[in-house]
Amino acid sequence: MAEEGVAEKVASLSAPALKERGMELVSLEYRKEGSGWVLRLFIDRDGGVTLDDCADASRVVEALLDADDIIPHEYSLEVSSPGLNRPLKKDADFRRFIGKTARIKTFEGIDGSRNFKGRIEGCEDSVVVLNVDGTVHHIPLKKIAKANIEYEF
Repeated sequence: MAEEGVAEKVASLSAPALKERGMELVSLEYRKEGSGWVLRLFIDRDGGVTLDDCADASRVVEALLDADDIIPHEYSLEVSSPGLNRPLKKDADFRRFIGKTARIKTFEGIDGSRNFKGRIEGCEDSVVVLNVDGTVHHIPLKKIAKANIEYEF
């Protein structure tokens, strides 16, 4: 099974199990690093992720993967928080963080730019509404290459 297929299968198995425990699967990576394979899950929950959450998620996902024998070779399983600069990928991610500052990079120019940093005002019909210093931009999700919450200290 190709890397993308493994990642999709792991996500489809693990997301519902994590959701039952009040956790969200934010993103997942499956790739060869050095001489071995790494399966890395990033989880989140309201109020933030604890070390116990990561350990619980690891046990749950490991049991699911062992039962379905999705990955036929050795790999390392890592589970962690997405961090302060959490990636934003879905409509729900942008709606959850309305009022927060986001940094968005697009595949192509929109309103003369590919890089935006502003306050999320909404997300409807897969279009993010971002206020950058008083100028409102409408950015379709399909044109977003990368988006993250931007915390400033």
